[in-house]
This record gives sequence, C-alpha cells and structure tokens, in this order.
Amino acid sequence: MAMARRGKEAASFGSFLIELAVYAVFVFAYFFLVLHFLGNWVKHLFDEHRTQYAFIALALIVFQGIILEMLTTALLKLVKRREG
Repeated sequence: MAMARRGKEAASFGSFLIELAVYAVFVFAYFFLVLHFLGNWVKHLFDEHRTQYAFIALALIVFQGIILEMLTTALLKLVKRREG
C-alpha cells in the first residue's frame, strides 16, 4: 500500500515538473512575442494614456493566463493519452 502511494506521488511530482517546464517555455515565448509585436504600442500607451495602458496590461495578463493554461492542459492530456 505504501509503495503504491509513493509511486503515485512520484508520478504526480513528475507530471508537475513537466507542466512547470512546459509552462516556463510558453511564458518565455509569450513574453518575447508580445514584446516584439506590441512593444512600441504598449510603450506609447504607457507614455501617453496611463489609464488605457493599465487596462490593456491587465487584459494581457489575463489573456496570458487563460491561453497558457489551455495550452498546458491540452499538451498534458495529449501526453497522458499517448502513455496510457
């Protein structure tokens, strides 16, 4: 019984590490995509329209969280489907 629980804990921890690594890659890529494509526009908003900048920044944060969570979940489901 204790061995089975340790096996599940190890698998769960391994799954967590994989998810963390994939999420880190996605966050890194998202950051540079936003910086490349929206950097000048966001900088202009920051300099000229602080209120709009605040709302856009919050929207980008929420969008990032939703999209990256969806991508990570889809990838993990794909991996688990292929494993089992």
